[in-house]
Amino acid sequence: MTHAATDRALAGAHQRFTDSNPASRSQFEEQARYMPGANSRSVLFYAPFPLTIARGEGAALWDADGHRYADFIAEYTAGVYGHSAPEIRDAVVEAMQSGINLTGHNLLEGRLARLICERFPQIEQLRFTNSGTEANLMALTAALHFTGRRKIVVFSGGYHGGVLGFGARPLPTTVPFDFLVLPYNDTQAAREQIERHGTEIAAVLAEPMQGASGCIPGRLDFLQALRESATRVGALLVFDEVMTSRLAPHGLANRLGIRSDLTTLGKYIGGGMSFGAFGGRAGVMALFDPRTGPLSHSGTFNNNVMTMAAGHAGLTKLFTPQAAAALAGRGEAMRARLNALCAAEDVAMQFTGVGSLMNAHFLRGEVRRVDDLAAVDGRLRQLLFFHLLEQGIYASPRGFVVLSLPLTDADIDRYVAAIGSFIGEYRALLPRGQ
Repeated sequence: MTHAATDRALAGAHQRFTDSNPASRSQFEEQARYMPGANSRSVLFYAPFPLTIARGEGAALWDADGHRYADFIAEYTAGVYGHSAPEIRDAVVEAMQSGINLTGHNLLEGRLARLICERFPQIEQLRFTNSGTEANLMALTAALHFTGRRKIVVFSGGYHGGVLGFGARPLPTTVPFDFLVLPYNDTQAAREQIERHGTEIAAVLAEPMQGASGCIPGRLDFLQALRESATRVGALLVFDEVMTSRLAPHGLANRLGIRSDLTTLGKYIGGGMSFGAFGGRAGVMALFDPRTGPLSHSGTFNNNVMTMAAGHAGLTKLFTPQAAAALAGRGEAMRARLNALCAAEDVAMQFTGVGSLMNAHFLRGEVRRVDDLAAVDGRLRQLLFFHLLEQGIYASPRGFVVLSLPLTDADIDRYVAAIGSFIGEYRALLPRGQ
């Protein structure tokens, strides 16, 4: 009975969505002629068709049908500055006035590199890429050559870019490195397996908080064990902080007191432009020094002036260490309110995460790894997504929530209220809290 009722509720939500968004539907159908599923980025698709976003300003978005939304996904963490921040726009325009493609070293890349190294002390030297995906690929390549080994330890539920995703095993689109996939947050398994395969392991790659699999924070003892075990067997510890570097003034790993050998960055640091970077110990990064090192690293747009200018303006004028701490604090307070609401309403619903990133889950108990989420009814996530849209809130179909600097207290109050109304409307379909 509950399954049928949930199906009916979701069908009703789809119908209301379809009726309200004829322009987005038309746009989708037209684009599907030229792109499979009208799509070049899988995460943005959802049935029956995705909204077409026409413009953004501050923390607001407008779709092709003219509906306004408070933006609670912020370009999947890249949009920490909101939309068209004047400080970033002015920096980009100024950079473009001196030429866009300069075919050489330019005046802007060095100052951004210095700023990032000063911001994240574990990064002694770095190189720029165009995405976090590229950054992780290059960091792993560095580890393979530095150690002379081939095996890479990763964790189920880990996501390190479009060609580096893991369930219980590598996803079909994952590059064919020699991966050893271990359970996340299992300290004993990590210690045992790293010790067992120690002479084969080049790198241990992990997110301090798994983002794409549901904002699952890494336990301190687990992350410390990765550091200790990697050191013991002579492997490099690589922390993917593409998402988590925004969660504390100097990155999440720094806040936890764990120093990696290499760190990868991306998302917001480019000021909204395409961006990635990898860096860490100078001795490892020397592999890429064209004067002496054996490795080349190419990329036509690695040092493009728009990203270099936008990134520097964003980090110096908007997302300072103080601003990062303040945004993280707002996220912690919001998540506490949401979890208190779910507990008071006695529903099995919770929000996990750290700082300004969080994810809704329809279950009780601690979430330690992606396997803990296997029993969650995915239709409830969809119902939540469409309910939020009806309340004028743009979030993620998987329940992912991202705060940006322009969001107001009123926006946050609106989101919390929308969760309350969702529980009220669909209480009969939700699992009980006790």
